[in-house]
Amino acid sequence: MSASKLSKIETGKLAPSVVDAEGILTAIGVSNEVKAEYLEAARAAATEATAWRLVRRIGVHKAQQQTRALEAQMRSLRLFQPALVPGLLQTPEYIRAILSRHDLGEDVLTRTISARIERQQALYDSTKELCFVITESVLRWRIVSATRMAEQIDRLASLSRLPNIDIRVVPLAAQQQDIANHAFVIRDDRTVTVETIHAEIVVTDPQDVSLYVRKFERFAATALAGEDMRATLASIRDGFLREQETG
Repeated sequence: MSASKLSKIETGKLAPSVVDAEGILTAIGVSNEVKAEYLEAARAAATEATAWRLVRRIGVHKAQQQTRALEAQMRSLRLFQPALVPGLLQTPEYIRAILSRHDLGEDVLTRTISARIERQQALYDSTKELCFVITESVLRWRIVSATRMAEQIDRLASLSRLPNIDIRVVPLAAQQQDIANHAFVIRDDRTVTVETIHAEIVVTDPQDVSLYVRKFERFAATALAGEDMRATLASIRDGFLREQETG
């Protein structure tokens, strides 16, 4: 946390988020009882929302750096994504295609792409357990050209072989008992981040977090994993390559 942000919190000019409060309480070494008391008060408003327009105002690349700091501290991540390849798994070309839709200046765009790529170092930290569940439609949604989509799918297959990474694909043909409403990220089973059209929402109430954990587990149970998952990736990738050859 920057000194200026801490100063604003201390002087009452800025209300601390639950994550901010926990970081401060941990840093000053209060007892677990005191920490629990203050965090319960911070959770009185169980959900925090930060509008994307505010994120753009402070700098999208800075938001990426803040997310990287969170990911550096976490030990487990469970991410569900029904629309896009998760940011941690994206190729540089896919990242540029996604971020170019946000009307960023070239300088900010370049810095944000670099910040997201730097975040991907978390993938190679063997102390972290990372599980990604995506729907098959994510693999078919044409964010970039057929050739680039094939490269993106190859990256998923490669990363899925890392011992600390579990990538699963929910096939379109599978009978589902749940609805793929939106993407969400669960960190250490303590916080959930939800991205909506207008804002990023952080959920910290344990009861609400458990709802997302159960939803994630239901989709993970119906998803393809391991060699079955990689066979699906290969089939879709080959389709993109054939299309490029005949195009």
